Amino acid sequence: MQRRGVVARLAGVSSIVLVAVLLLRYAVLEAGVFPADCSPHLADGLTGWCLVKWTLVQAFIQQRLGWLSLILGVVAFVSRRQPLAWGGWLCGIAGLVLYSFDYAAVGAMLSLLVLAHGGAQARTGKEESGREPRDGLGVEGLR
Repeated sequence: MQRRGVVARLAGVSSIVLVAVLLLRYAVLEAGVFPADCSPHLADGLTGWCLVKWTLVQAFIQQRLGWLSLILGVVAFVSRRQPLAWGGWLCGIAGLVLYSFDYAAVGAMLSLLVLAHGGAQARTGKEESGREPRDGLGVEGLR
């Protein structure tokens, strides 16, 4: 029962973020909702919708969103922290849609491994580290 809850929560939150980012990309950015005559430099005094457009574009220039996903994914993978993994997973989904797919894919997968491992621990109710791989196989060793 707990496994279904974890999977349902992961699928639900991921779907909401995916739909929101797809709408942002196709209904706002590529549809030309923002003004086209905005200056690309912050020093020129951006205001209103031009400032919003500049902020969104900065999120995926030089794959910054992908880098954020990768950093969160690596730190979550090393430290096994669920909140960091959620951040890496959701930034990874956004990065895959918003032109930052190289690093976002790796960050998302590392984060998903942590989220899946956390769900496995919740199902068993115990920490599984410290066990040897042979323990689950029933191998006693050489005599």
